[in-house]
Formats: sequence, C-alpha cells, structure tokens
Amino acid sequence: MQDVFVFETRCLHSLVKVFPDEELWAESYTRSSALRGETFNFQVAYRAPALTKPIRVSFTSTLPAAITLREVGLAPSELPCQRRHDVNVLRVTPGLYPDPLYPIDEEYGVVGIHYQWRSVWVTVELDEETPAEAYVVTVQFTKMTGEKIGEECFHLEVISAVLPPQTLIHTEWFHTDCLANYYGVQVFSDAHWLLIEQYMQTAVQHGMNMVLTPHFTPPLDTQVGGERPTVQLVDVQKEPDGTYEFGFDRLLRWIEVCDRVGIRYLEFSHLFTQWGAKHAPKVMAEEQGELRRIFGWETDATGEEYKSFLGQYLPALTALLHERGLENRCYFHISDEPLLEHMPWYRSASELMQTHLGNFPIIDALTNYEYYEQGLVKRPIPANDHIEPFLKRQVPELWTYYCCVQYRQVSNRFFNMPSARNRVFGVQLYKFQIAGFLHWGYNFWNTQYSLQAIDPYRVTDAGRSFPSGDAFLVYPGAEGPVESIRMEVFFEGLQDLRALQLLESLIGRDRVLAMIEEGLTEPLSFSRYPCDAEWLLGLREKVNRAINDASELIKRGENK
Repeated sequence: MQDVFVFETRCLHSLVKVFPDEELWAESYTRSSALRGETFNFQVAYRAPALTKPIRVSFTSTLPAAITLREVGLAPSELPCQRRHDVNVLRVTPGLYPDPLYPIDEEYGVVGIHYQWRSVWVTVELDEETPAEAYVVTVQFTKMTGEKIGEECFHLEVISAVLPPQTLIHTEWFHTDCLANYYGVQVFSDAHWLLIEQYMQTAVQHGMNMVLTPHFTPPLDTQVGGERPTVQLVDVQKEPDGTYEFGFDRLLRWIEVCDRVGIRYLEFSHLFTQWGAKHAPKVMAEEQGELRRIFGWETDATGEEYKSFLGQYLPALTALLHERGLENRCYFHISDEPLLEHMPWYRSASELMQTHLGNFPIIDALTNYEYYEQGLVKRPIPANDHIEPFLKRQVPELWTYYCCVQYRQVSNRFFNMPSARNRVFGVQLYKFQIAGFLHWGYNFWNTQYSLQAIDPYRVTDAGRSFPSGDAFLVYPGAEGPVESIRMEVFFEGLQDLRALQLLESLIGRDRVLAMIEEGLTEPLSFSRYPCDAEWLLGLREKVNRAINDASELIKRGENK
C-alpha cells in the first residue's frame, strides 16, 4: 500500500518565525488591510512528508501591485543571546534561525524536506493609486509535473487613505569597507560605486533616509592600534608649511548617489575615536608626493596639530555644504558611546567642533544625561533602555538607538527575539515623538573590533561577540543585497508609526494615544508593552479602520 502524499500549507502573518525543527503552532492568518503606498507582508508556511523537489511557487491576483515571493532561508547562530536575557525570546539555543529572504528561482522553486516546516515570504507593494477595494492573493505550490499540491488565499483590503511620508530620521550605519572586502573590489572603483548604490537603494526602500558618510575612515568598531581599510571620500594634501588642501570630488559623487536613490540626510562620520574621543580617525594625505597616514591612534586629539587640521578642514567642508545648499541635510559626530570618565576629552572635542560647525547639528550615541546637561552635545542619542531621564526632562528632537547590550525588556531585533518585539518599536517611537533612530549595523560583516572579515552566511554574531541579528540587516548576494525578515519587520514598524501620525492628523493625538493604551494594565513605555503579536496586529487594524472612518467623514464634510 502506497503512502498518501500530504502536503500541508498555512497562511501566517509576518510576525511568525517558522523553525524547521519544531511544530508550527501559529494559527492561520488570512485577512488584513493596508493603506495605499504601504508595503504589506505575509507568509505561507509549507511542509512535505518526504523530500520533494522542485516545488514551484506562484501567485495569482487581480491586485494591481508589485507582488514578490521569496524563500525564508535559515542562518546559523552560535551566540543567539546574552547570558542574562529576559523571557521574551523564542529560544536560547544555538542553531538555525529563519532570517534571510532568498529570491525563488522559477525553475528550481523550493524544496520540501521530511516534515520540516518552511516558509515563503509574500511582499505586496501598494502604490498611492491602487484602487481601494478588497483583493485576494492566491499562492500555489505545484510539482514539476504541473500537479497542484497546495494553495492558500490571502484577503487584503486596500484602504483609500495614503500612507504619509516618513518624518523619522533613520540611519543604519553603512560600512563601505565591508562591501569592498566581501565582493573583492577596489575601494571607490566603479564596481564599488555600483555596490554602494545598490545597497543604499535597498536601505531607502526600507525607511533609511540618512547614511553614514565616510569623509574619513570611520573610527568605529576598530581595535585600539588597528585600522580598517581606507574608505576616505575627501582628498587631503599636506603642504610643507603645515597647511592643507582638500579635494571633494568623491564626496560630491557620494552626494549625487544619495540624491539619486533618495537619501535625504548626510551623517558625517566621527572625527574622534570611539569610546573616549582621545584620538583622531585615520586620515590619509599626500605629502611630498607620497600618500601616507598623517593621523590615527598615535594622534593626541587635544594636540595642536590635529586642532589645526580640523580648523582648516571644517571651514572648507562647511563652505562646500553651504555652496551646494546642503546645510539643512548634514549632521556631524564627535565620538561614539562616550562614558562619564571620557568627559574631559569629549569636552575638548565638543568645544572645537562647535567652534567650527556653527548651527550644524552634532549627534552622538551616549548613555549619560550629563553630556546633554553640560551642553557638550545638543542632539543626544540615548539607548532605548537609558532614555527615561531624557524623556522626563523633555529633551527636544530626541533620538534613540539600540545595539547588542539592549536586550532586557526593550525592543531589539536579535534572531532569537519574537518579531513583535522588533515591530512594536514603531508604536513606541510614535508615543514618545522620537525624531530619529540610529543603529550601528546595516552591513557590518566583520568580527568584533574588525579583526577579520567574515562570511555573513556562516558567521552571524561578529565572531561570537554580539548576538546574531545585531551586526547586520542585509546579506551579500551575487546580484546585490539579500534582505532579512528583521529588516522587513522593522520597516513594518516604521509604517505603523506613519499610520499613527496620519490618524493623529484626522482625530487628534489624545484619541490616538487612548486607542494605543486601551485595555493595557499600565502605560506603554520603551520597557513595558504587550509582547504578543496579536495585540500589535489588532492595534494596526483598529488604526486602519479609524483612518478609513475619519477620512469618510471628512469627505462628506462632517466634523472630525
């Protein structure tokens, strides 16, 4: 007697992580709504009783939108979390985690493996002209013979309101040296510039509107005394009398790429070393016909030579920015994550920078409120687990960030965290009217301190240093960036933020805040929030309905 072939499928929302080595407990999710101009994601999980390949995956729909199917791949993690993690995690064991989103080849399709649950990620990109009505997206699985073995239907209602533009300033640190390293191309060769543009474009499509701009090689995640490959956009020539000449051709090309892909803000990289501001970044200059390093770890940041350099460079740079009409698009850094004991060095650097930068904003990630209180940085970026003192004192235009050490209670996006913990950040950003978000790892494909380059398909924890999911959002593909579910889900959170802002414009902020906290046992904060995906999805549906109802009232000329 032959075994009966049973191929299982199930529609899921985007916040489910499907693991191959456990039962799929998530219930079917087949209906939702979205605004015009929104990118909407859902999944179709599948399981075959035996090795089955190829399985072709296709879709049909009358929805006039760009629909993309991708396979949710698995990535290894040796270090999934910190030792003192909280309970809001999916698992803590090393192993394979769902994360990269691979294109599905039409010929080879996907593979069913012996009762392992796997998933297909469905992305629907709605434009602002999509007719407002209900649509069905049908995803089908077929054998090579053409026999259909599985099918799922998702019902998506498009609401007539248009998702407004993003107001949040958002940067994920862009590591140009990692692109050159992985792809084996010369820094700032034509091949490198093509990669830079591809990776910037993907970032923009996911809500990144600011980019780390390496006027000099960023002194970030570098071992003391070590150095990363030179990625210096500004040419420097040192004259015998101690003066400098600057060339900005590569910087202008960088700005042209930013303009072309939609990057609005330029985030000039730090002019002092990380964790202390005691030294200068690596600066290469031509001197007597030879290109050599003139500043670096050996440079005392408070010394007259480096002060003289900045005293000539910053006026030349700001003059260029004013000439090009860029003064409202540029931000500067002093030093990343200074501690209280670093304040004397940071103070010296801050006073020097403020002397030459005038009204250009200076931003830095830090923890201690004292830096802001003493006027050393006017645009502080506290971590989301240290933000309360800044909120209580109502610091204007406040930003926030998180990284590998923000893992207790607050939002983050490690492999082992539920996707709801990633996406809820958008609601938090809205409630506290956060102006900007910074993260250090868009494509950091190195070990800690950049001692070695890594293969991000094999090493996802920066050489067993940072929990997987912290160091990068994109993987390097042969044709450009391979996105991750963490990247897609974070962008969903940014879209939630925009939807809440739209609703506020229709019914007022007080009513929106009341809607967010309806039924909660305590006010929502960065460390206190519902952990389940159902609350988050339910809130977004309520917001969409309220937007639709308020829009209809306004169309009919009735009061808000």
